[in-house]
Amino acid sequence: MIPSHDAWADIPAKLAALSRPRIPAREFLLNLSNSSTEVAGRILQNAINDCHQFGGGRVVLPAGEYFIRGPLTLRSCVELHLSEGALLRFSGEPSDFMPPVLQRWEGTEVFSHSPLITADRAHDIAITGRGTIDGQGKRIFESWQPIQKPDQTKLRDMGRDGVPLDKRIFGNETRLRPSLFQPMNCERVLLEGITIRDSPFWTIHPTYCRHVIVRGVTVDSMNFNNDGCDPDSCSDVLIENCVFRTGDDGIAIKSGRDQDGWRVARPTERVLVRNCEFLSKINGLCIGSEMSGGVRHVFMENCRIAEASSALYLKSNADRGGVVEQIFMRNITIDRAKAAVVRLESNYHSHRGGNFPSDFRGIDIRDVHCGSADAYGLFLEGSPSCPVRDIVIANLTIDRAGEPVFLRHTELLCDNVKIGGVEVPRTPPPTPPDHPRLKLTM
Repeated sequence: MIPSHDAWADIPAKLAALSRPRIPAREFLLNLSNSSTEVAGRILQNAINDCHQFGGGRVVLPAGEYFIRGPLTLRSCVELHLSEGALLRFSGEPSDFMPPVLQRWEGTEVFSHSPLITADRAHDIAITGRGTIDGQGKRIFESWQPIQKPDQTKLRDMGRDGVPLDKRIFGNETRLRPSLFQPMNCERVLLEGITIRDSPFWTIHPTYCRHVIVRGVTVDSMNFNNDGCDPDSCSDVLIENCVFRTGDDGIAIKSGRDQDGWRVARPTERVLVRNCEFLSKINGLCIGSEMSGGVRHVFMENCRIAEASSALYLKSNADRGGVVEQIFMRNITIDRAKAAVVRLESNYHSHRGGNFPSDFRGIDIRDVHCGSADAYGLFLEGSPSCPVRDIVIANLTIDRAGEPVFLRHTELLCDNVKIGGVEVPRTPPPTPPDHPRLKLTM
């Protein structure tokens, strides 16, 4: 069995002690009160660039509303501080985020519309303060979701077939929505205190980064695919004291999709999520489904999930490959889960042959209370060729559930698990093959 107490004694303490970015004690106060809305973004970018050239420091934006046309790029050793009452409002105009830049989109690398805020191979970068960033995703970008399928499929095919990156260019006529904040290949990244709303797509999306802190941030964004925070092939990540009111998953941990994820081969590892609140239209904390590079050593504690489809959800399909292991969750309060409280699936949505099942193992979930689970209490389903294994659920209580347990191709050990007042057996039997599988909202 998994020695959960030993696991919690080591890695989480190191993650809780992650140091802030190394920003010099130098301050640049901007005064944009006499600037037209068309040039505010240009002045702000110039200030960030100048601060970087002077060796770094803090660029302070006072209270006021600032219209930003086009992306902002963070530079090494620069902190952008949004004072209380400061509002960065991006244009929401797709053409402002051209030319295409390299990014990872749903787990596949591509040149496409720039994220609203970017950084590339920078170190010691930060956005702090009590101000707000408005992505204006509803203005145009949200309307792309129903019509993105041709571009989405084309990109996935390119990733599967190993098309060179310089051939994966998706320009003005394409419909891949950009993330709001996507630093790539950066070290020591901090988001602290700010509010983010109306994102075009995934909201906070660090990719190939090390030492990432997301602290005291509120994400209030209910558009399609508005995940709150998506660490993607990152290491040493601390997410704490945040509020996620999102149109998709609150937190979704990623590491690449299928063959393109195997090519990059960078796991997400050493992640601590604590003291966060979730009110998610889809899931609370999610791992996958783009997890082909692997995910390991994830810790979640002392969180409240007010409502979600599935509260704690690990997902993959039979095409994805990769390993998810050493996942620890404790002290979680859930008001309502519309699909399932704990949901592990390694076999959903397979469209490309199903020859590369993922391996889920070494998962420990304990000290969880849920008021109501509409469909299932526990829903765990592996694949015949690669069962979900070495799963421990302890001290879990669900007051009410549509059905207590759905279990197939899974090795599960329960300790003091009660659903609807009835204790689940220590080794619950598999669900019969002829048992109907209730429809679950993704």
